[in-house]
Amino acid sequence: MRILLVEDDIPLARELKTSLNNQGHAVDHVELGQHALSSAVTQDCNLVILDLGLPDMDGLEVLKQLKLSNKGLPVLILTARDGVENKVTGLDLGADDYLSKPFSSEELFARIRVIERKLGTNDSALITIANVSLDTRANTLSIDNADVRLSRRELMITKALMEQEGRIQSKDNLESKLYQWGDEISSNTIEVHISNLRKKLPKDFIHTIRGVGYVVRKI
Repeated sequence: MRILLVEDDIPLARELKTSLNNQGHAVDHVELGQHALSSAVTQDCNLVILDLGLPDMDGLEVLKQLKLSNKGLPVLILTARDGVENKVTGLDLGADDYLSKPFSSEELFARIRVIERKLGTNDSALITIANVSLDTRANTLSIDNADVRLSRRELMITKALMEQEGRIQSKDNLESKLYQWGDEISSNTIEVHISNLRKKLPKDFIHTIRGVGYVVRKI
């Protein structure tokens, strides 16, 4: 999942970005509401984590404009504001969930998993195709119940393909899930990751559709 993190507290943003990366998410970070609005329009993201206390504009106004431009874009709001009214207003404006600061990383991860399930990209913590099982909560993969060690990006590609079993995923689509803004991407990066995965996964588990992309089908 590619996440846009809108947070002006730099130490907190760094901590969240690292934690979310470790969970297999690509995270793009901005500090201002205006940057969030332009980024959400020009960049491909699956979820916005939005702090309400931004320096340039009110977070609730950012939320309102985000939902006007893309009603289906999930938004999880973060707030240090006291009182129920801001949370109620946020939910009424279309926020999918909220967390009050301070919060634990585990709670944030759980809220994100709920949003993933609502999106239909993660119906359960365990995805099993043939003899390959991926635990999206623990970020582990096994074949015939034996653990297989994958790099973070190999795991992200496998997750993207297994979640969309039978649906072709283009190279561009896979890259958008893997890389954050500013990352340098070589022309054959996805091919290299797929090649490495094929050495670890069962034969013919990942199919190449020439000129289109990749797909996972039951063997």
